[in-house]
Amino acid sequence: MARKNKTFKVSLGVMLLSAGLMGCSNDNVQDDSGNKKDEKLDIVTTFYPMYDFTRNVAGEHANVSALVQAGIEPHEFEPTAKDIAKIEDADIFVYNGNEMETWVPSVLNSIDTDKVTVVDASKDISLDASPVNDFEIEGGEEEEEESALDPHVWLNPVLAQEEVNAIEQGLVSVDKNNKSDYQENAAVYKDKLSDLDLEFHNALDNASNKEFVTQHAAFGYLAKEYGLTQIAIAGLSPEEEPSPAKLGQLQDYIEDNNIGVIYFEEVASPKTAQTLADATGAKAELLSPIEGITKEEQDKGVDYIQTMKNNLDALKQVIK
Repeated sequence: MARKNKTFKVSLGVMLLSAGLMGCSNDNVQDDSGNKKDEKLDIVTTFYPMYDFTRNVAGEHANVSALVQAGIEPHEFEPTAKDIAKIEDADIFVYNGNEMETWVPSVLNSIDTDKVTVVDASKDISLDASPVNDFEIEGGEEEEEESALDPHVWLNPVLAQEEVNAIEQGLVSVDKNNKSDYQENAAVYKDKLSDLDLEFHNALDNASNKEFVTQHAAFGYLAKEYGLTQIAIAGLSPEEEPSPAKLGQLQDYIEDNNIGVIYFEEVASPKTAQTLADATGAKAELLSPIEGITKEEQDKGVDYIQTMKNNLDALKQVIK
């Protein structure tokens, strides 16, 4: 099942509207040494992991916001003219990469990027070319599947550290006066990610069962890091659904291998995962791709690291 190829197009009307919203000038005033004069940087990020990574690096030196609000599927997000204006007015714009935020190249082509520092957080990560669904049908005709680059690098704590490095570099390039703070903040946060990585290894390395069934193929990098096998119902985007034939094969596989849990996610519709769980007698449990954490959850201390720990607890139900 081919990955849906989405290209965001910025119309002349949108560009004119965004220009009107932006006004005649940008407030990113810098001194002669290239440092921002204002007390805090204005940083716009795309969706939650980029927001959380960035705020941990920035600390007290920036106001960090996210364009994609909780409850919105990031794969489906398209920015409004107001969102585009926010990007151009920011000191720094942070996004995961072109394979996730497919609308970014068109937006960047429509604005003055001399006034905003753009951070592609996955720029130094070699993305895996992955089929849209890792499950292979046995004893039947295989559907043609198009290879696509998997953008879900943030779900691997090791690769998350690489994204933090890219964000740190972006902040330092704009605000050299606070370089040591950004470096220290990034080091502290990467230590937490290293501890998280160790937790995953300790829990999963010696497991006898390594397979898990998930709603969409978001966990390829996590599975690769810890020697697991991801069996995905949908492809790299949760909007993609398997054919009835593949659903039947998945049902047989789940029943034949006594897989007791099927993982769904909080943002995309869990209908297909729940249907498969009902058909096989498996439990439906949350495994979060961390694409949207509500403000209420954040106020209770839920963040990237806590959600990954929750994911580990969920995986322990079948990876044991």
